[in-house]
Amino acid sequence: MADAGKEAISAFVEQAVARGDVPGVVTLIVHRDGVSYAGAAGKQDVARNAAMPPDAIFRIASMTKPVTSVALMMLVEQGKVGLDDPVSKYLPAFDARPVIVNFSAADASYQTRPAARAITIRHLLTNTSGLGYAFSDPSLERIVAVSKKAEPELPLLHDPGSKWTYSPATRVLGWMVEEVSGEPLDVTLRTRIFAPLKMTDTGHSVPGDKVARVVTVHARQGGKLAEAPNEPNQASPVRGDGGLYATAHDYGRFVRMLLNGGSLDGAKILSRQTVRLMGENHIGPIFIETQPAAMPQRTRPFPIGAGKDKFGLGFQITMPDPNFARFRSPGSLSWGGINNTHFWIDPSRGIGVIVLMQVLPFYDEACIGVLRGIEEIVYRHLK
Repeated sequence: MADAGKEAISAFVEQAVARGDVPGVVTLIVHRDGVSYAGAAGKQDVARNAAMPPDAIFRIASMTKPVTSVALMMLVEQGKVGLDDPVSKYLPAFDARPVIVNFSAADASYQTRPAARAITIRHLLTNTSGLGYAFSDPSLERIVAVSKKAEPELPLLHDPGSKWTYSPATRVLGWMVEEVSGEPLDVTLRTRIFAPLKMTDTGHSVPGDKVARVVTVHARQGGKLAEAPNEPNQASPVRGDGGLYATAHDYGRFVRMLLNGGSLDGAKILSRQTVRLMGENHIGPIFIETQPAAMPQRTRPFPIGAGKDKFGLGFQITMPDPNFARFRSPGSLSWGGINNTHFWIDPSRGIGVIVLMQVLPFYDEACIGVLRGIEEIVYRHLK
C-alpha cells in the first residue's frame, strides 16, 4: 500500500465513525510477508467510552466457517475422508435426508420426497447440501419456530448439488471433524491451526484477563444504533459454523497462511495443492443466489456477488464483472460474519483484507458502505 492509501483509509473510516455509520472498526491489510496496514477507529465500548484498540476481540461468527473448512481439508489430505464421500458414512443421521415440498406458510406444515442424491462432504463445503438457515429462508423460519428443531435436523430445501443456499453445513463439517479425529472441534482448531499459526487471541471463549478487549455489539433500530453491554463471561457454543472470537491480527495470520499456499513462518497447515483446490469453482454452472431477509433484525439480503459469483471449498469466489473493476480481483476468496465482520483474500495481488465491525443486521447498509469504501481505496492505492 502506498502511504497515501493508508492515510485515505484512516480518514475514510474516521469520517464513517464521526457520521455515526458505525461505532467502531478495525482494518488490517496483509501480504504474504507481513502487514501493510493496521488501523482502529471509533469505540470498542460506547457506554464505557473505551476507544477501539487494534487488538480488540470480535465475535467473528461465520468467519469461523473457513477455519473449520481448513480443518476438514486437513483430514482430506491425510486420506481420512474423501470429498465425495456421503456424509452419512460418518454421520448416519444424514442418511436419506428428504426434500421439502408443498410447504404451507399458514401452519408450517409440509410434505417431503426422497432426495435425488446423497449429501456429500463437497456439498457441505460448497453450501449446496440443501440445508438452510432460518434467518435467511422464510419457510425454515416458520418451521423452526413451530417445530423448535435445529436447522440441521430438518429436511432439505432442495436436492444436494442442485442449488446454492447459505446454511449450517459447516456445523455438520465440525461434527464430522470430531467424529473422524476423535477429539472435540475446539481442541482440533486450537492445537492444529491456532497454536501453529500463533493465533493467540482466537477461540470459542475469551479468558477472563482478555474480556475487557471484547467489542460490544450494536443493533440498528429505527435508524439508530443500540448497544448491548458485554456479559462478564464471553463464551460461545463450540460449533463449526460460528462462535469464534478473534482479533484482526490473528485472522490476518490465517489469511497469510492461505496466501502462502498453506504455510506460515515454518508452520505447515495445508499443502499448496489443497489451498489451490479450495479456491476453485466447485459448484459448476450454478451461481451464488441472493439470500432473503427472513429475520430483518438479523440480516438484510446478501451477499455481494449474487448471480455471478461461484463457491469453492469454504469460500465465495469473485468472478469477473466489468462493473466492479475497481474492487477485489477475480478469483478472490471471501466470506463474512453476521455481526458484519468481513474478509477477502486476493491471490492475484498477493493481499488479504480484514474489516471487523460489530453491528446487526448482517449486510447493514452503512456497514457495507464502510467495507466497499475501504475496498475501493485499497485498489486505488496498491503499488
